[in-house]
Amino acid sequence: MGIRDYARRWLGIEEKRETLELNKDDRRLAELLGINLDGINVRGKGALKIDTVYACIRIRSESVAKLPFKVYQEDDFGVRKHSKHPVAKLLRLRPNPFMSAFDFWKVTEVQNCLYGNAFINIEFDRRTGQPIGLWPIDASKVTIYVDDDTGLSGVMRPRSKLWYVVDLGYEKRKIPEDEMLHFRGGLTLNGIVGLSPIEQLKLSVENNAHANEFVNKFFRQGLQVKGLVQYVGDLNEKAKEEFRRKFEEMSSGLKNAHRIALMPIGYKFEPISLSLQDAQFLENTQLTIRQIAAAFGIKMHQLNDLSRATYHNVSEQQREFYTDTLQPILTAYEQEMTYKLFLDEEIEDGFFIRANADAILRADIKSRYEAYRTAIQSGFKTPNEVRALEEDPPLPGGDQLIVNGNMVPLTDVGAAYRSKGGDGDQQGEDDAGEGNSSDADDN
Repeated sequence: MGIRDYARRWLGIEEKRETLELNKDDRRLAELLGINLDGINVRGKGALKIDTVYACIRIRSESVAKLPFKVYQEDDFGVRKHSKHPVAKLLRLRPNPFMSAFDFWKVTEVQNCLYGNAFINIEFDRRTGQPIGLWPIDASKVTIYVDDDTGLSGVMRPRSKLWYVVDLGYEKRKIPEDEMLHFRGGLTLNGIVGLSPIEQLKLSVENNAHANEFVNKFFRQGLQVKGLVQYVGDLNEKAKEEFRRKFEEMSSGLKNAHRIALMPIGYKFEPISLSLQDAQFLENTQLTIRQIAAAFGIKMHQLNDLSRATYHNVSEQQREFYTDTLQPILTAYEQEMTYKLFLDEEIEDGFFIRANADAILRADIKSRYEAYRTAIQSGFKTPNEVRALEEDPPLPGGDQLIVNGNMVPLTDVGAAYRSKGGDGDQQGEDDAGEGNSSDADDN
């Protein structure tokens, strides 16, 4: 018992204590902690409230999720697909009992976009050593530790090890590097931790959030302009607040839009007019959207901005999105999973994981069929292989490679003409010989 409590009890003063139960979403809890909820929070999940950020992350995550990851083996006989491999089943069906493959990759890419890192805990079968489950972890709860073997140069040495410490709230778990898939979605300065795109774009994202808030308040106030109220005389603070409250109730809000506001005698309202064009609001907003989209590798037509779109440049931009934006992401996924999901002997035998980018053409039947025709006529795919891609049954005779019969090796170009010319010359000589023989007989 402290001195103050002892004095209160000795003087007979009863201390009244009030118990207040608050959950983590209660606004009063934030006020007690001194947190201003009226400010704009663009950290982590809060960035998803910004429409441009939400759209960019949705496009990237769904683009990655719709591509199937498959297991292949490359050896002296070529490249073969292994659809029955345990890793193939894991990636194709359900990486864990609670997620489909589509949802799993959406979660992974969203984490990558928000935090610059995505962490997947690998569950192994203790008997076979094969992975049997992939469990995404909230990147905000993971801390990376490096066993200090870097020396004075700051460069990791072969004996250095990575550890991932996951804060579960009630305990912290230490996970070794070989049991964690670590995808770095953003830039990285050291090859260990990825930089969060949201943190690097904080000013642009906040600018977009403030623009949305401005428009929201603009409509909520009934599109009423701000101004000054002039009054000849003097008012105390209480009178000022009362007048301001009544005047705003009368003139603000969508219900009061385009209605006439009455002013008391002695008051005069002078509007302060600042249009969106004067503030270059639309130009600044469009610039911010383009900056955010460029950072995420999203093309403007994907955000429904067709102001500068033509059929040709939209097709070209869509191709650039797959090659310049998706391909680096998929390559990082493929390399990390190939290294950590296969046994050492399987890696030595040539097993690897590859995303099937052909699924991109599934929605474009014309481009798909033109690609099939080129593949068949060029002789590097059989008709049955193409039918398998379309999930059609094989047909007799469809396992043979076919090619245009007019195609010949480069070294044989013109051989037919040379042969024909030689035959002609020989024929001429023969005719001449026959002529000479006839003349001799006549003589």
